[in-house]
Amino acid sequence: MHIGYARVSTTEQTLALQKDALEKAGCDKVFDDTASGSIADRRGLEEANNQLRAGYVLVVWRLDRLGRSLKHLIQTISALHAKGIGFKSLTEQIDTTTSGGKLIFHIFGALAEFERDIIRERTRAGMQAARARGRQGGRPRLAGNARKVALAKTLYEDRKTPVKDICRDLNISRATLYRYLKMEGKK
Repeated sequence: MHIGYARVSTTEQTLALQKDALEKAGCDKVFDDTASGSIADRRGLEEANNQLRAGYVLVVWRLDRLGRSLKHLIQTISALHAKGIGFKSLTEQIDTTTSGGKLIFHIFGALAEFERDIIRERTRAGMQAARARGRQGGRPRLAGNARKVALAKTLYEDRKTPVKDICRDLNISRATLYRYLKMEGKK
């Protein structure tokens, strides 16, 4: 059995082209969403997943209709494969129920892993270069703000100024204020 999934990002777009292509490809049922691909909660995709069983095939018009990113797409298709469910993308002509389709999918997976490794290497190199120039990453230490910490503590302990006003006047968040107080052993 073939289950179709169609998605458009906005209400101005139409699902007609995708649905027609999915029905022409032999999908028995077609589920759809009108939501950005970056949104994880997509009811139509959930419903399609609930219908899928071992031996079924999930069909999409294009790869970007299913996944938010290459990494997400690979995770989704790998999860389908683990359940014995095939995957087809009509536009890219990828069909994981065939040996050629599996090869293409594995190449995509290898490219995604390569991309993650390159990003990781660049990040490490950038951090090492910054350290060599004397820069440290992470949250700035509060110790350099001794006067600000003391003022925050005084205003808080005075109980005349509301917390939101202390934060606004010192240009700090509520969480930072409480960190200041905790540093001083008070809260």
